[in-house]
Amino acid sequence: MTFESILAERKAELSEKWADLVLKTYPRETQKIWGRQKDRFQNPVGAAIIKSTRDLFDLMLDWQDAEKIAEALDGLIRIRSVQDFSPSKAISFVFLLKKLLRDEFFRSMKEEGTLEDLLRFEAKVDNMAMMSFDIYTKGREQIYRMRVDEVKRAQSSLLRKAGMLVDVTVDKSTD
Repeated sequence: MTFESILAERKAELSEKWADLVLKTYPRETQKIWGRQKDRFQNPVGAAIIKSTRDLFDLMLDWQDAEKIAEALDGLIRIRSVQDFSPSKAISFVFLLKKLLRDEFFRSMKEEGTLEDLLRFEAKVDNMAMMSFDIYTKGREQIYRMRVDEVKRAQSSLLRKAGMLVDVTVDKSTD
């Protein structure tokens, strides 16, 4: 039996444990609320974390579509990038999967002499971490661009109200 097939058999349990580890990166009060309430309408962030870890776990087992993996990562990274996390903390959820796998399988696989299978799978986790960092960086750039654009709009509006800026529109239909 391959390591991936063992993971596939336990994917519901393992993805739930991974989601619990992700939730534990939040303040204690937040953990209680998000951990208890599973309804996606009453707890959209907690539900998104649970869905993302489940989807990512499935995609990692298959590891066929980088775009789908990036999409699943993006959903979770967007949530964490707008929260009060450092970049390393925001993408730490990826490495929590590695911790989970080691906690669950390291000792038995070492005894069985199949530790290479775990290490091979961890390379997928490492690749996912690199993808996460790229996604995080692009998301933060987009947030900063939006903030700069908002400041420019506000400044332009103030100048217009003060009569210091004239709107110039060019009629492109005569060109």
